[in-house]
Amino acid sequence: MRLDQKYQSLLNSYHVNTPLRIAHFMAQIEHESNLKPVSENLNYSAEGLRKTFPKYFPTIISANTNARKPQQIANIVYANRMGNGDEASGEGWKYRGRGLKQVTGKENYKKFREDYVQYFGATRDVLEQPDLLIQMPDAVRSAVWFWLRNKCYELADKGLDNTCIDAVTKVVNSGEIRKYERGGYNNASNNPVLKRREYTKLAYHAFI
Repeated sequence: MRLDQKYQSLLNSYHVNTPLRIAHFMAQIEHESNLKPVSENLNYSAEGLRKTFPKYFPTIISANTNARKPQQIANIVYANRMGNGDEASGEGWKYRGRGLKQVTGKENYKKFREDYVQYFGATRDVLEQPDLLIQMPDAVRSAVWFWLRNKCYELADKGLDNTCIDAVTKVVNSGEIRKYERGGYNNASNNPVLKRREYTKLAYHAFI
């Protein structure tokens, strides 16, 4: 498999330019967003809240009260972290995950805005217009920005074994790695760490 020439030329400029780098990049954003410019789906059932966010919804009552209320859920679980204000600020919802990478939190949106000129030669006020990240080209640019800013390409260069893949995953979504290390996933079907490993290896063999 080969990327379309125009996409390959673009990615070449941003250190997504070897089979290993392409595999790691594509696999991570595949898992984050299914390669689509989407916003984070927080439409959890009560059972889903208890499993995914037990810290914030420790009781059946709290889970039932907030189930199927995405905006309310975001404001609770993302309050007072990642640069967001408290629950009443609404910033958990405003700066929920968006784009191919699922950039999340006011702090990360702010960094993306600050770096935009340097990386892409233009300005974009994603802090005031966060939905730009679910539109092209910013959905892709947000993923490229994260890849560059965190030097994920250096980790990708180290190889294709599970340790190397997990090192990239830890940068992209450290919470999954922590949960995996605690034995928090019951089986392979709901284990995102294993899925990212699988996607990366499949992508590599597709692009070599």
